[in-house]
Amino acid sequence: MSGKTKAARRSFFAGLGLVAAAGVAAKLSPANVVEAIAEQPAEPEGNSYRLSEHVKKYYRTTTI
Repeated sequence: MSGKTKAARRSFFAGLGLVAAAGVAAKLSPANVVEAIAEQPAEPEGNSYRLSEHVKKYYRTTTI
């Protein structure tokens, strides 16, 4: 087997490990995302966007 093939295989498995680590990190961090959403500044007055409970629920459901 040539050295070029071994290097390509190593790069593939290194990338695969990196993707797996990122997936685990994303799966373990939703609590931080929910806390960040909860710490939003006070809501503006008027007919603008409001961070209500159903919007917060939507944000929680979109996390991976």
